[in-house]
Amino acid sequence: MGSIAPNSSSVVPQDVPGAAQNGANNSALVIVTILFFMWGLITSLNDVLIPHLKSIYTLTYVQAMLVQFCFFGAYFIVSMPAGALIRRIGYQKGAVTGLLIAAGGCALFYPASFGGYGLFLFAFFVLASGITILQVAANPYVTVLGAARTASSRLTLTQAFNSLGTTIGPSVGGLLILSAVGVAAGAAANAATVRGPYLGLAGALALLAVLFFAARLPRIADSDDVALPGEGRGSAWSHRHLVLGAIGIFLYVGAEVSIGSFLINFLGESHIAGLSHADAAHYVSIYWGGAMVGRFIGFAVMRVVSPGKALAFNSLLAIALVLVAAFGEGRVAMWAILAVGLCNSIMFPTIFSMALNGLGKYTGQGSGILCMAIVGGALVPFAQGALADSLGVQASFVLPAACYVFILYFGAKYSSMYAAQ
Repeated sequence: MGSIAPNSSSVVPQDVPGAAQNGANNSALVIVTILFFMWGLITSLNDVLIPHLKSIYTLTYVQAMLVQFCFFGAYFIVSMPAGALIRRIGYQKGAVTGLLIAAGGCALFYPASFGGYGLFLFAFFVLASGITILQVAANPYVTVLGAARTASSRLTLTQAFNSLGTTIGPSVGGLLILSAVGVAAGAAANAATVRGPYLGLAGALALLAVLFFAARLPRIADSDDVALPGEGRGSAWSHRHLVLGAIGIFLYVGAEVSIGSFLINFLGESHIAGLSHADAAHYVSIYWGGAMVGRFIGFAVMRVVSPGKALAFNSLLAIALVLVAAFGEGRVAMWAILAVGLCNSIMFPTIFSMALNGLGKYTGQGSGILCMAIVGGALVPFAQGALADSLGVQASFVLPAACYVFILYFGAKYSSMYAAQ
């Protein structure tokens, strides 16, 4: 297994010397962390809106899942152009652009409440396009706000606040949207319940855009003098660890979203827990909350443990837990699948930062490639759905287990990354 060169920061802070640089980096990290929280909250609201819209417009499950296709499809379509945009206008202006587009997407929910399901899908796509630009800009920004050795730790910390948003989002959505649904009300009245919450989100995102634009953040410039031993430099695609990392992101997001999508049905199985959908829904927060707790733990652990080794350990544990859930029964199987959320905690930020390590001037392109790979969240759940139809819900969990096998390979292969730093 190869290791990355000691000087592995992909982009470097400019014009902020010494202690002042550390202060500026900390302030920037706080601001970016708020962005992570916001897009976590917005993304998790999909779990509330999918059944809500399905009921309003009398959709099939396939039609309702178009929400996820439009949302995660934006990552695939927009990520590469976003990388080019950020390389042209910079990371800070790129984040502002993403915030404004996301605010526009939230504002589109108002006319969508009058115009029907098609306009809702368009609003989801615009909203996700803004979040995609934010991801492409903010993730590499975090990796350079300090030493390269602790990049995974910092990104894990910000992802912990993303998980905080993901954890509380469904509760907020249930309170503001689902609690206002009237059983006898018409489709138009029930569709109107999304207007207030999403207009509020639009205002909050627009305010964040103003604050982020006005903030004095470290200027981040691409570094052209970083090389990876034995790997080409013609483009980001020539870096093998980036390509493998993109596959890892695809499979990780796919596995995480797929497990979450099938949790309620799985917990409803008579030989697992026999819970009603309403009761099972409360346990979904435990799954996502485990990722949040694990990220705070990972923030500390990965300051002393190799990110690759931590990733390999968590992947191995996730494989074991998913297999217990797939072939076990009762409370053991139930808690095994819920505990996978804790294992998921460090995976995205660790894979992301390791894959971007040492890309130099291709960091923007590399970040775009990695964000494009998030489309796994749209495709893997449908593949598991096909398995569930033919083999049953429980047996279908062998697919996410297989996804974690590749992530184990990636972590083990690059377990010595940063070793020389």
